[in-house]
Amino acid sequence: MPSAKILIVDDEPAILNLIQRFLSKQSEESGELKYQVESAKDSTTALIVFEQFNPDLVILDVNLPDGNGYLLCEEMQRRTGVFVLMLTSRTDSSDKVTGFSKGADDYFTKPFDLEELKYRVEAILKRQRMIAPSEPQCLRYGSLAIDPVRREVTLDNQLIGLTALEFNLLYFLASEPGRVWQRSELIEKVWKFDYVGNDQRVVDVHIGQIRKKIEENLAQPSMIHTVRGVGYKFELTSIGRTTTSSVISPSEKL
Repeated sequence: MPSAKILIVDDEPAILNLIQRFLSKQSEESGELKYQVESAKDSTTALIVFEQFNPDLVILDVNLPDGNGYLLCEEMQRRTGVFVLMLTSRTDSSDKVTGFSKGADDYFTKPFDLEELKYRVEAILKRQRMIAPSEPQCLRYGSLAIDPVRREVTLDNQLIGLTALEFNLLYFLASEPGRVWQRSELIEKVWKFDYVGNDQRVVDVHIGQIRKKIEENLAQPSMIHTVRGVGYKFELTSIGRTTTSSVISPSEKL
């Protein structure tokens, strides 16, 4: 398995050095190059390193001297769909919701335990390797097409910009249309680990973000439906009738 690339963005040198040394030590203990690590102290430098390094995961502080970590997370997600672990001293639940709505895959507060950081990093990178099956199928529901190879979603032949986690969640739901999933099940299947604190609102936040991008009427969604007291299901409906769907091979992709 190739080594994972991790970019650390934090304006505190002590934090940068601590995480970089710790992650580098994982390679020494395993006897192989487990992680390639780069760092940046501000948003401007981070974007330059990001373009050159093309990381698999960004460990990102919210408070940066020349910008907002939430906006930087959103910009990085827009460019490559990279996985982002927010690292911040902010502990308010509203800050966590903001982080997730901007595309973060996990939210970790300072001060932190290095062993827990190791667990979270491994969980996110494992999720990346398990996103697609060995022979991923392109899904089409009416004018909606979901391509897991290109990781692209089109609606009425228009490309829809989704974050990495939003894409994973949409593709997972659409892979089994009509099936109802509990929030806890979605966290287990899509996030690939039990979310610390069991705050299942993270699912609602991401469902809301997806709906804003693919639903014509947010008051009456026609694709992702809420099943009250349970969770969510994907089922394309039109005037009360279920619309047929299809699975297409890579050669038939739009």
